Order: sequence, then structure tokens, then C-alpha cells
Amino acid sequence: MSSSSSTASAAVAAASSHELPDCSYLSPPTLIKPLIPTPSHTLYLSNLDDQPFLRFTIKYLYLFSNPSSSALPNPEALRASLSKVLVDYYPLAGRLRRSPEDERKLEVDCNGEGAVFVEGAMEIRAEEFLGVYRKKPNRSWRKLLYRVDARTFSDVPPLVVQVTKLQCGGMILCTAVNHCMCDGIGTSQFLHAWAHLTANQNSSPPSPSPFHSRHVLRPRDPPQITSRIPLFTKPATRDNTYNLTLHLQSQPLVPVSVVITPSLIARLKHRCSPPLKCTAFEATAAHTWRSWARSLGLPPALNSKLLFSVNVRRKLSPPLPEGFYGNGFVLACAECTVVDLVGGSENLHHGVLLVQQAKSAVTDDHVRSVVDYLETDRAARPDLSASLVISEWSRLGLENVDFGGGRASHMGSVASDVYCLFLPVAGEAESVTVMVSVPENAAEKFEYYMSGGSLGDEREKENRANYGSHGAEVRGLLTCEYAANEITSLSTTTN
Repeated sequence: MSSSSSTASAAVAAASSHELPDCSYLSPPTLIKPLIPTPSHTLYLSNLDDQPFLRFTIKYLYLFSNPSSSALPNPEALRASLSKVLVDYYPLAGRLRRSPEDERKLEVDCNGEGAVFVEGAMEIRAEEFLGVYRKKPNRSWRKLLYRVDARTFSDVPPLVVQVTKLQCGGMILCTAVNHCMCDGIGTSQFLHAWAHLTANQNSSPPSPSPFHSRHVLRPRDPPQITSRIPLFTKPATRDNTYNLTLHLQSQPLVPVSVVITPSLIARLKHRCSPPLKCTAFEATAAHTWRSWARSLGLPPALNSKLLFSVNVRRKLSPPLPEGFYGNGFVLACAECTVVDLVGGSENLHHGVLLVQQAKSAVTDDHVRSVVDYLETDRAARPDLSASLVISEWSRLGLENVDFGGGRASHMGSVASDVYCLFLPVAGEAESVTVMVSVPENAAEKFEYYMSGGSLGDEREKENRANYGSHGAEVRGLLTCEYAANEITSLSTTTN
């Protein structure tokens, strides 16, 4: 058999199993340094930046399938514009290290060493990815992002980029950004600036310019914990025999992906009785939390938490400077017993109200208390024993990034994980994709509670017995798209 026939056969086999074919690297990885010398100094990271919970990389995937391949930037243009944008975003070209004053703290050595850039090629077409592979993301997607050989998390460069050419002339652009450097808002700001300089080679970086100093988030001296912080406290429960973490770790997880359109969001809002004015996020978050708890069959007496990020840039007094480039968020925490969350009816009022109250609790004093708490306990991590964590990507403008050949046909995560992602939908600005990973034996239930599919009388009886007489009457709310994935927690990966 010829080599071309072997390659074609391998591609067909990969498509049938939803496993991406191997990526061939066209050249060794290179380090892209800032175009001109940048400040050489040590950058202080706030307690919000380097907390243990955020010591992982955020992995973005963009598929550009413009039929006119000449409109897409070539790798040389991307390298040149990356070098230019790193002048303003120079900490991303530095290296993380432990502070000599406190080995539990991280800091950035702004040494201009450079971001990792890799060029590859894969024997697939854009339409294949969109029509076949996208339906079932899995571990093979990591072939699209170069894995740096590093001993520890801090040894991985803060920014890693891989550009993969496709057979059709399209490309897949993947980036890994160290979460200790910035949050989703900061990552979106960087990607838009890079794209702007790629599409407009002779232009200046767009506003706002990044404000790198994090001293505005230094802890108080002495630390003052003057606000309740349920994020770090384990919930009280009348069922001490149940351990959700062990339950999830003991079995394979698969992600279930749900596309929520504006009309479906409106239906969710109408399920609040008495009427409660709420945002699309609040309604979707409450519904997802309830569906997740029900699908896992959590004990009614268990206290469950919903954790979600809240932007604090304008909640602080004074507000953080424009262009603040760091982690400008804290996790809000809604909590209640499972029976109070899901039992009795399909009314979303209670869940939505809990989400709103959690958001309102994030004040200047609360943020300062979180910073101070992390100063007194550097090992502190959010309690995840019975928690769902939502990471909101759908309102950051990530899907609008344009390197000159048009917006991406697909924007999402390289690898799914144990967190719940709210992802943008390309071409549908008001829609959101909810992706959450659950045990295989709970995937069908989660789809049912989110979409209203029929599971039969036995499931209805089981839910009513656990949570109330009206607990399983969900009908025709959402449309679902399945995905299968082998899950690895982001907090345990180095790249």
C-alpha cells in the first residue's frame, strides 16, 4: 500500500473513532521575543493571581475555515505580530518562578525570554472538524497544542502557541495562557490586540493598554477578614457518608454539551414564580446547577455549592485601573441543600435568587477579605466537595477575534475538564453552549433534566421519591449536542 493510501486510511479510521490524526511538526518550536527591549524587572503577583486553584493554563482553540486561504495570516505574519504585541504584553514573554522571600508565592521574571511558537500540519479539513470531530472532543485534541517538556508548572512558559495547517487551507490556532498571569478578560484583551496587529500590520496596538502592576490588590497590613467567605469553608451536611469527589474520581466522565438559544433562555426566565427579573447567566446557571445535582443523585440533605466568577474591576473602591492586567475576579458562592435546590417543582425562583445573592455579596470588603484570607493561608483552595464550578467564556468577546480572514468558525476549549464551561457559539452572539462533565451513568439523566427527553416512569418515580412530587416534570426546553471526552483536571496539568 502506498504512503498516501496509508495516510488516507488512517484519516478515515480516525474520523470514525472521533480521534484526531497525528500532527506533524514542520519545524522545531521557536521562542518569540518582544520586538524591542522591554522592562526587565520582577512582577509581583497578587494573592488572586497565584492562589493554588489557578495554577493551570487556559487552553483556547480557534478554527479558521475561510475558503479563501490567502485571506488567512501565514505563520510568518503571526510570528511577526506576536513579537510586536509582546512589547506591551511583555510579562507573557517572561518566566514564572518562586519568590525568594516566600517559596509559596509566585512572581514573574520579566526577562523577555519569549513565548513558545510551534507550526504543525494535520491531515483533516475544516469541514471534517466541524461536522465530525467537534461532536466528540477528546484527549486527541491535545495534539493541537504543543506540550512543553517541563518538570513543574512554573517551568512552562506563560504563553504557548501552536498554528496547525489543515488540508483545505484553513488553520487551527491554539493558545495556552498561564492563568496566574491573567483572567479571561485579560486573555481576550491580548488575543484581540494580537489579531489587530496581524490584520493591520502598520497599526499601533488597540486600547486599552495593559496595566501590569498588581499592587492595588496587595493584602492589608495586618490582614483583616471582615466578610464571610463560604468559598473556602466546607458545607455542613447531615449526610457525612457521601463524598462527591471520590464518587467522581472513581469512574469515567463524559461531557454533555447543551446549546441554549435566546428563546430557550426566555423560557427559563418564565419558570421563576413569583416573577423575578434576572439575567441570561443567572437563569442558565441556576438551571444547570439544578440539573447537575439531580443527574448525580446527590443526597437531599447534602449542602451543595455553585461557584462562579465575578469581575471585580468596578466593584472595588477605587475601581481597578483601566486595562488592569491580572486576575480581576473572585469566585462567588451560592449554596443550599439539594432538596431545597431541586425538590418540589420546576420553579427556578429559588436557584436564581441564590445566584443573585451570591453576586451581590461580592463587594469591595469581600474582595479585600478574600485577598487577606489567602495571605494568612496560602494553601487555601475552594471547597469542591459538593460544588459545581462555572467558568464563563461566552461574554468575553473571544468569538470575535479576527486575524484578518474573518472570525473563527469554531471557538472553544482544547480539552474539557471537571468544570462547567459556558462557551460562545460562533455566529450566534446571544446563544451559549453549556458543557459539563458527568459520570457516564449520569449523562443521560443530565440531558433529560436539561432537555426534557423522556426517560420513562421509573425515573419519574425515583426523582419524585428523592426530591418531591413535581421533581422530574421537565419538557422541551433545550436542544443538546453530545460530546465524549476523557477528562483530566486542569489543576493537575502543566500545559
